[in-house]
Parts: sequence; C-alpha cells; structure tokens
Amino acid sequence: MPLTQVHIPGVGAVSIREVQEKVEIADTRSEWDDWGEYDPAAKSMQLRRWVVELLDDAGETTIVGDLSAHGVWYGPSPGSRCENIGISLAAPWRGKGIGAVAQRLLADELHAQGVVRVEASTDVANIAEQRALAKAGFVFEGVIRGAQMRADGRHDIQGWSHLPGD
Repeated sequence: MPLTQVHIPGVGAVSIREVQEKVEIADTRSEWDDWGEYDPAAKSMQLRRWVVELLDDAGETTIVGDLSAHGVWYGPSPGSRCENIGISLAAPWRGKGIGAVAQRLLADELHAQGVVRVEASTDVANIAEQRALAKAGFVFEGVIRGAQMRADGRHDIQGWSHLPGD
C-alpha cells in the first residue's frame, strides 16, 4: 500500500489527489513551459491529473502544484505500457522538497495500480528537476537527443525511470 502523505519538517505534509480536470494554479509557469505552437495531435493525448496538496501545521490545506501522467507504449503487449509523468509547482513552493515527495507518491500510486515502469523526462539544463527525480528514487537512464521542440528551438532531455522497489 503506497504512502498517502509524507511530512517534510518545516514545510508540512505533502499528499496528491487525482482530479478529473486540469486545476489552474497560479504561478506555476517556468522557463521550461514555453512550448510555442501546439501540434493538433498532441491535444488529443490522454492525461491523468493529480493536484499536489500541502497540509501545514495550522491545519490549512493548500494546492501547491499539479502532476500529470500519460501512457507510453514500448510494444503491443499490456506489459509494454508505462506511464510518463510531469510536475508543475507554484514558484513559492519550489526548492522545499515537495516535488520529490509528490513524484515519489505518484510513482508508488501508479505501481500500486499495476504500472511497472514509471518514467519522467526533463531538460538537460533543468538541474532542480534532476535533483528532485533522484531524491524521488528515479534512476537516470541517459540523454535523449533532440527529443523536445519548444519555442526557442530543439532541446535534449534526460530520461529517468522508476520501477517497483526503486
């Protein structure tokens, strides 16, 4: 059974909650979000969504970010499907360990649902996310060259994975 929340000293208890629709959260944009023009085919991608909630010492719950996951197939058999996850945190909550905890909670939740491989990718220059993924127990697999096109051009990304027991 996966953990439902993790307490970060001095910050509060982090939990995730699945939602049906995207929840708009102020101040989550970052330098990594300037995608430029969207391909119409990408708009049909099926995303599952979670909000990242923080329960502080006063008993107040605040939504501080969101997570998403979409299926990726490495073959036609059911065991060849994995989930690729992403995260956005509101700027005031970055750098506090919340992203690492939230991504670990989501990986554990997806494993509990029968997903063996959970993966994430991040820009090669996004050091903060690389640290968060490592703290969440993800394993760096390598650089995926030229994989991502954003408004400022083509970017290399890092591929990370999490398997049960990581």
